[in-house]
Amino acid sequence: MSKSILIRNGRLIDPAQEIDAVTTLAIKDGKIAAIGNQTPKSADEVIDAAGLIATPGLIDMHVHLREPGFEECETIETGTAAAAAGGFTAVACMPNTEPPLDNDAAIEFVLRQAARAASTRVYPIGALTVGRQGKELAEIGLMVRAGVIAFSDDGTGVADTGVCLRAMRYVSMFDRLFIQHCEDPSLAGGGCMHAGPTATRLGLPAIPAAAEVVMAQRDIALAGEAGVRYHVAHVSTARTVELVRRAKQEGRRVTTEVTPHHLLLTDEACGSYDPQFKVNPPLRTRADVDACLAGVRDGTIDCLVTDHAPHGREDKEREFQHAPFGMIGLELALPLFIEALVTPGLITWPRLIAALSTRPAQLLGVTGGGLQVGQPADVTLIDPQREWVIDAEALRSKSRNTPFDGRTVHGRAVGTLVDGEWRHRDEALRAM
Repeated sequence: MSKSILIRNGRLIDPAQEIDAVTTLAIKDGKIAAIGNQTPKSADEVIDAAGLIATPGLIDMHVHLREPGFEECETIETGTAAAAAGGFTAVACMPNTEPPLDNDAAIEFVLRQAARAASTRVYPIGALTVGRQGKELAEIGLMVRAGVIAFSDDGTGVADTGVCLRAMRYVSMFDRLFIQHCEDPSLAGGGCMHAGPTATRLGLPAIPAAAEVVMAQRDIALAGEAGVRYHVAHVSTARTVELVRRAKQEGRRVTTEVTPHHLLLTDEACGSYDPQFKVNPPLRTRADVDACLAGVRDGTIDCLVTDHAPHGREDKEREFQHAPFGMIGLELALPLFIEALVTPGLITWPRLIAALSTRPAQLLGVTGGGLQVGQPADVTLIDPQREWVIDAEALRSKSRNTPFDGRTVHGRAVGTLVDGEWRHRDEALRAM
């Protein structure tokens, strides 16, 4: 049985209950026991959280844990350890493993591994089509029964319109979220970065913004026909942000997410041929970045995610065109989102926590997102002023592929509780 914990003098932010106040949070037997005046005066452990922010546990609804099949890059154990260190109490893992998560046995494997070794909650996302090939529908009903919380062929979009519509209709039967990697393969071709002046100067094959826009536009129309909850993964273009904005204004059930790198970096960062900047969707233009920032500010963009994509050092040291897409992000997301959104005053701390916790929990229908009494005690403690330098070699992930190595950032998760148990605890908290 978990011990009792009192977290005192911290700024408690819970968007689900519209709480933003310096107060006390009590935890007992793994659940939220009380907030404010109702908290007891003593506990097994008392944390003085003065200067810290206490929030519902952060939830990342878009990560790649690589297991099964690519354990040399990441495992459920190492990936969730990185997540806990970054303040995340839950992650939703994408199905582009080997073999893919396209059947109930694969989902059960992930859940068994998570129960054995994970530092956080792990929610598997099932593939829409067999082998993620976009041709034959996967065992959607069986995967729901096994524990899937959403569906996606992430890494590839479902290009065949008929298959996509049938998949949407099937997913809608279970009211699961349909997550699409919007990229028309006939337009993207073999591109490796955004189509623009930088790609032309570098002589690299490119992916036009239209590849994302065309699929998103088609899907929004299909989703209305199918009656499914539709989610655009890692939005990257101004035109797609506008499509989502209009869909919401029309009352459609359309949502989206954005990564820190699509808020902080442009395609010009690829100018040195450094494969650490190679991601999919690719880094876009300054106008696209500004549109994504505006989308977060006005609520068009619902969630903030990492798209944590670990790769081995030897893979990322290839020539830009031949290196794999992706960068890691679980331990870096919080300070990078603070830098992109809170520091310049685009959004407030409650808005940040809503996009990193409350809204993902709502969309996925999972535990967390709030600190209501009686709910599991998934809590993140944040030092908003902590200044530190990102050291890729010191990260808990198995992989080191980040372009932010050496960057000075502010804000860090110093404590992560899942079911009232410490999964990450900063040295300063350990001393209490």
